[in-house]
Amino acid sequence: MIPDFLNLDFLTPEVLRPEIQAFAAGFPVTLLHAGVTLLMLVIGATLYSILTPYKEIQQIRDGNSAAAVAYGGVIIGLAVPLAASMSASDTVREILIWGGATVLLQLFVFRMVDFLLTGLPSRINEGEVSAAVLLVAAKLAAALILASAVSAG
Repeated sequence: MIPDFLNLDFLTPEVLRPEIQAFAAGFPVTLLHAGVTLLMLVIGATLYSILTPYKEIQQIRDGNSAAAVAYGGVIIGLAVPLAASMSASDTVREILIWGGATVLLQLFVFRMVDFLLTGLPSRINEGEVSAAVLLVAAKLAAALILASAVSAG
C-alpha cells in the first residue's frame, strides 16, 4: 500500500496546470529532436575526421594541442548550423533534411578553408597553435554565416 503523501493519482490531466501539460507533451519531442541533432553532429565530426589527411584524434591523444583546438573548432563549427537547423525545423524529417544539408555544406566549406589557408593544416599537424586558432576562426565564421542563412530561410 502506498502512503497518501506518495500517491500521485490526483495528478490527472484535468487538474494539472497547462504549463505542466505542455511540458509533458513537448519534452519527449525535445529529447528526440536533440538526440537526432546530436547524432548528426557525431556523424559530421566523424566524416570530417575521415576526410582529412591528418588523424586528429590520434594527434590529440599524442598531445598535439593545435590539433585539439582545430578539431574543437570543427565540432563547434558543425554544431552552430545544426542548432540553427533544429531551431528552424518542426519535425525530425526537417531536422534530417536541413541538418544533413548544413553538415554537407560545412564539410565542403571546411575543405575550402583548408585549401584557401594553404599550409595551415600541415602547420597544425606540426603542433602550431596559432595556425589552429586562425583556422578555427575561419571555420566558425563560415558556420555563423551558414546558420544565419538557414535561420532566415
